[in-house]
Amino acid sequence: MADPIIHPSAVVDPAAKIGEGCEIGPFCVIGPDVKLGRGVVLKSHVVIAGDTEIGDETQIFPFSSIGEVPQDRKFKGEKTRLIIGARNRIREHVTMNPGTEGGGGITRIGDDGLFLAGSHVAHDCQVGNRVTVVNHAALAGHCVVEDDVTIGGLVGVHQFVRIGRGAMIGALTMVTADVIPFGMVHGPRGQLDGLNVVGLRRRGASRDEIHALRDMLHKLGEGSFRETAREMAGAEHPDMVREVLDFILGPSDRSFLAPHS
Repeated sequence: MADPIIHPSAVVDPAAKIGEGCEIGPFCVIGPDVKLGRGVVLKSHVVIAGDTEIGDETQIFPFSSIGEVPQDRKFKGEKTRLIIGARNRIREHVTMNPGTEGGGGITRIGDDGLFLAGSHVAHDCQVGNRVTVVNHAALAGHCVVEDDVTIGGLVGVHQFVRIGRGAMIGALTMVTADVIPFGMVHGPRGQLDGLNVVGLRRRGASRDEIHALRDMLHKLGEGSFRETAREMAGAEHPDMVREVLDFILGPSDRSFLAPHS
């Protein structure tokens, strides 16, 4: 692969590690503890600071700020990290912050994500693979977002919330409680409005699997969410149903967005 191409107006600290084939456009600023993988493209006016690692072939668009200090009053300058995976597309004005000492010290982004203009990933978030965060949506600190999640425009996700695999959050929703895998949530205060059936079909889920998930959701809505899940966990279930039950019974102090009547 070719040597990096660095525009004359870019400011790149000599200690930064720049991978083969990288392209660093006009007026970018790269700090000393930054590591760029192979083929990373920074369009222009991108700031990358802190102890930040960016995976191969990720593209970052103008005026994004990646790795600057967390927006957390408790942060006192401790050494923390931001790790971004491969082949992400990070559009204009996106902000991503590293972790804090109290949150484990690392903010982590998986592979193949799409972060649209103005979106924000706060300190200590753990974001999976193939996640889409639409324009001006924001993840507060300590959120966990599993693989294949779509977060709509102008969504606000409260700190410590978990969003399960394959879920979809509709635009303009405020999410204050955990979202089960494959759930569909929308509204000013998010409600669980069934399953993300379109997403399930796109990922090849069978009709029987979708029916099993619907039956499970119906049973969960009949009583206490966690207690019903605990009772159901003792029986045999298809893998996707088992995944949802395991998620509900996993470690969390949050309540759940339950099916509404």
